[in-house]
Amino acid sequence: MKTAAPISRPSVLLVEDTLSLQMVYRSILATAGHRVVVAGSAEDGLKQFRAHRPMVVLLDLILPDRDGLDLMRDIQALQPETRVIAITANGSVNRAVEAMRAGAHDFLVKPFEEGRFLSAVQNALAEATPRDTGKSDASPATQARDAGEVSENSGFIGSSDAMQRIHSTIGSVARSMATVFITGESGTGKELCALAVHAKSNRASGPFIALNCGAIPQDLLESEVFGHMKGSFTGAISDKQGAATAADGGTLFLDEICEMAPALQTKLLRFLQTSTVQPVGATRPRKVNVRIVCATNRDPLDAVRRGHFREDLYYRLYVVPIHMPPLRERGEDVIEIAEAALARFAREEGKEFHGLAPATRSLMLSLPWPGNVRQLLNVMRNVVVLNPGGWVTPEMLPPGLADERAPAEPAPAALVSPQGLTADSLLGLPLAEAERRLIEATLALHGGSIPKAARVLDVSPSTLYRKIEAWNAKAS
Repeated sequence: MKTAAPISRPSVLLVEDTLSLQMVYRSILATAGHRVVVAGSAEDGLKQFRAHRPMVVLLDLILPDRDGLDLMRDIQALQPETRVIAITANGSVNRAVEAMRAGAHDFLVKPFEEGRFLSAVQNALAEATPRDTGKSDASPATQARDAGEVSENSGFIGSSDAMQRIHSTIGSVARSMATVFITGESGTGKELCALAVHAKSNRASGPFIALNCGAIPQDLLESEVFGHMKGSFTGAISDKQGAATAADGGTLFLDEICEMAPALQTKLLRFLQTSTVQPVGATRPRKVNVRIVCATNRDPLDAVRRGHFREDLYYRLYVVPIHMPPLRERGEDVIEIAEAALARFAREEGKEFHGLAPATRSLMLSLPWPGNVRQLLNVMRNVVVLNPGGWVTPEMLPPGLADERAPAEPAPAALVSPQGLTADSLLGLPLAEAERRLIEATLALHGGSIPKAARVLDVSPSTLYRKIEAWNAKAS
């Protein structure tokens, strides 16, 4: 019997020295169906890489025994086709950019969202895996997910009137070539909606490539979308296939589309008009067959009015709008999603939970869920991990969750912040300085939480991360 050798090599190597993060990342990857091997140091990471030769490496750039960039270079020397995703802390975005210029496929800045994490891995696997046969043993990330799998594994479920309308719209539009434009607050499931569109389309057997336009530096975004040729700029050590080419025959999902720089918006418009891709440094365009689905947590028409988004691109993309409602407006969907997540997480952890106690149901229905479905899933995972089983009582929920039932009213503009900032004090300042003071004051009011400050300021968290990194770089 051939029991000593694994059926197939792991597709992902995770190199992360923090044990708690290692466990979380591994759990997320395993839940998504990826075969993963982990290492806690650069030495062990290189050993595991030589033993398993994975297609994708998730690499923390700060390791206890060696610099992560040096390890990345060794990996690239051993197997140039390996896709490396660099992981770095919030204050070290410049390190991630350095890694990108050294040949990394993508980067993640801690703390990152589960959806962004899985999208990065999926995109890397899609590019690293040949697409010539469509065999059944293809990587889990490159296989199309059917609508049932999307619903079971990711929370895209619900029987509310709003969700019934969304499922009906998806059923009507999925098999067409019409561009779908998804709007909604962060955490409402916009990428899951895009996956459902893809899964029900004629392109379900093709790739689903997701790209977060707000999480990539603007000077690298064109290369991420359209690719580049070796030597086209400093750090371009090999040809790179862009997301648009990787999605050929399938669906390209552009998240946070309103964060795209104006110059790239022009190139995207041309791509939509001609269906051709021209990588940076290439002399000839290439024809591709891609269906576009995009999303934003902003009001896209307001972005047009403010001059942040091209009007012609807006009308080109805004063909079939789908609005993902916030969880607080979905009624009993909260319970339906919570119980489905409870059952799934309990299976993963090998525990037995009976369901939600009546008091827990009432509490959950009364909460505003500012983080929407993503927050609810995190709460249920917390419950399962920290409790032995049985009925889920209110006492099992994370501390402070019940306090959200009575959210504070937004502070008036003239209210003084911890820094003494008032609306009047911004008058007469240069725009950049006024913006910085407002952002810093908002962060102070929310305990330094960038996601909370981003919600108040109505911008993407990645926008604040970039601004803070720019200020830090200027000060150093």
